[in-house]
Amino acid sequence: MSALSAEVAVVGFGPVGKLLAIQLGRRGHDVVVVDRQEAGYPLPRAVTHDSEFARVLQSVGLAPDTIPEVTEPYDDRYVWRNGEGRTLVEVDWTGHGESGWFNTYFFHQPSLEDALDRVVAGLPTVRVLRGQEAVALDQDDDGVTLTLRDTAGATRPLRAGWVVGADGANSRVRRWAGLDWQDEGYFHDWLVVDVRPQPHLRFPHVAEQTCDVARPATMVPGGPGRRRWEFMRLPHETREQLDRTESAWELLASFGLGPADAELERHSVYTFQAGWATRWRAGRVLLAGDAAHLMPPFAGQGLGAGVRDAANLAWKLSAVLRGVAGDELLDGYGTERLPHVQTFVRFSVELGQVICISDPAEAAARDARMTAAWDAGMAPPAPPRPALGPGAHTGPAGGTLSRQGRVRVGGGPATLLDDVLGGPGVLLARDAGALGSVDAAPLADLGIRLAALGGAAPGVLTVDDVEGSYAGWFDQLGVDVVLVRPDGWLYGAGDDAAALADGLLAAVRSPAPVG
Repeated sequence: MSALSAEVAVVGFGPVGKLLAIQLGRRGHDVVVVDRQEAGYPLPRAVTHDSEFARVLQSVGLAPDTIPEVTEPYDDRYVWRNGEGRTLVEVDWTGHGESGWFNTYFFHQPSLEDALDRVVAGLPTVRVLRGQEAVALDQDDDGVTLTLRDTAGATRPLRAGWVVGADGANSRVRRWAGLDWQDEGYFHDWLVVDVRPQPHLRFPHVAEQTCDVARPATMVPGGPGRRRWEFMRLPHETREQLDRTESAWELLASFGLGPADAELERHSVYTFQAGWATRWRAGRVLLAGDAAHLMPPFAGQGLGAGVRDAANLAWKLSAVLRGVAGDELLDGYGTERLPHVQTFVRFSVELGQVICISDPAEAAARDARMTAAWDAGMAPPAPPRPALGPGAHTGPAGGTLSRQGRVRVGGGPATLLDDVLGGPGVLLARDAGALGSVDAAPLADLGIRLAALGGAAPGVLTVDDVEGSYAGWFDQLGVDVVLVRPDGWLYGAGDDAAALADGLLAAVRSPAPVG
């Protein structure tokens, strides 16, 4: 078998590996993706995503409103009840997020992966090698050599400038690179059951957590036409006892489901875990997705965290590959992403510690505490919105998620700004005159355009802020200019556009050391 070479090798062809390959391939880079499986996994795994995830899908041509057979919005609350049906709390998943999409969606992962596969297939610089297992890794100053083995046992080398391990929780790439793992010591077994109810069954479109000491359980949508249930393994049960078709139907019976009126797509016992890699880069090797972090599913952020990894890494790695940035920029990938993901891991664990209670006295104390707070008028809590850790951003607003609103160009229809510009990156001002002294070329090389809400200037796109979302954002920040990075996160905000542009370019070309 012949040797292979690429600018970037991605190990793992799940959603994170696919999105990373797409974002690099769209920037013209030579990417090889290897996966030991000969075909994609045909059954559901993740089922929910947020507004930022939706914006990343938008950036690769898969905006949620264009794939209604894959994903559907959930404009409601995530309701927690005790075993007696009393409300403990309602988490606010309603409305739209900063990214311009609904805060919450439920989706069918195999259908999403099929859609991503079609995008990958249209990229001439991306090659996908299925049935190829990475069995060894060696790196030097100039690149990385992966040894691949096919299903017949034949091996061949793959030489790449950079390798990204998106190869899951048991990542070999992480182990080969010597990147340590921080285990948070959280382990609970749950039976995950995915069902396609018959059309005559009308289940409420609701996400509900039952904190019943007799059997903690979750019921959520599973994407268009599907439902998901999750049941915690009780102390007296074994994994083998719970992971049976008969057990799944017995547990579903209390929700009015039986084999006559629903299709059981799958059942599987998963061990919910929590942890993260303490570093995400070792030389020319980087991590993304479950290879870099794991969390319980209670906040619906596990896959979303990996999608954020791909968006953050793609623009930085592209800048390095094109010689626009020094490779020190990649040190900021992990330092930015790790504190952010730690917040969600810990939040998910905190939710799990409330849910996964099997002791009656402890559950009674929890119920009394939470029902008292809810009955007293507690406001529905919202999921956290953490900022990035240290990296390529500046000022108090830097490292926060940018907004995306609807705009109109000329007399055209109102549309989301990313679709007008071709991506999230923008130096946006209230008035085009503020951008007159900015050199647009080096920003364009990063995928950042110039736009304004009013006025006119050469090379600046003037847009009508039809909903006032950008004007309101500027007012909130107390600034006239914002600089949004290509991953949708804010570099910084202020009144001097040229200073912001120069600051980002300096941060890219000569990154300051980060811990």
